Amino acid sequence: MDAAEVEFLAEKELVTIIPNFSLDKIYLIGGDLGPFNPGLPVEVPLWLAINLKQRQKCRLIPPEWMDVEKLEKIRDHERKEETFTPMPSPYYMELTKLLLNHASDNIPKADEIRTLIKDVWDTRIAKLRVSADSFVRQQEAHAKLDNLTLMEINTSGAFLTQALNHMYKLRTNLQPSESIQSQDF
Repeated sequence: MDAAEVEFLAEKELVTIIPNFSLDKIYLIGGDLGPFNPGLPVEVPLWLAINLKQRQKCRLIPPEWMDVEKLEKIRDHERKEETFTPMPSPYYMELTKLLLNHASDNIPKADEIRTLIKDVWDTRIAKLRVSADSFVRQQEAHAKLDNLTLMEINTSGAFLTQALNHMYKLRTNLQPSESIQSQDF
């Protein structure tokens, strides 16, 4: 799975918008949306919210966790803990990127939020690298990585898979072959 596929999955996350148009309920395969009334909040998938925002048909309400104080707490907690802490959304990075790219005018302190999310991301990726390094050095067969998001796994997955394949090849080449007969009589 690549980053574009993870972003596609993130676009299904529900966000709140305040439409500036009227429309009855929409019946889609993924579920019913609406009704849309001017000034009344409604939850829609991110892909629709971005589409409506681009057409100037709504105002986006940032998710509850997309607040400077809450993100500072998340960042500080992540830095203190040795293990990965739960994130406010399984798609926190993708949601932030998409919302800030398409609706930064609707998000208070957008630049600070961008910086805080980047800090959280960098901290988590650094932990992931340390975990992967420890995993490889100790020649473990499996690992448990709780609270990782799909994008974080996607970021390190290719590297880790290659490293494990190389380790496997090295181990199998170093083990004595059982088909060699002993010289003892």
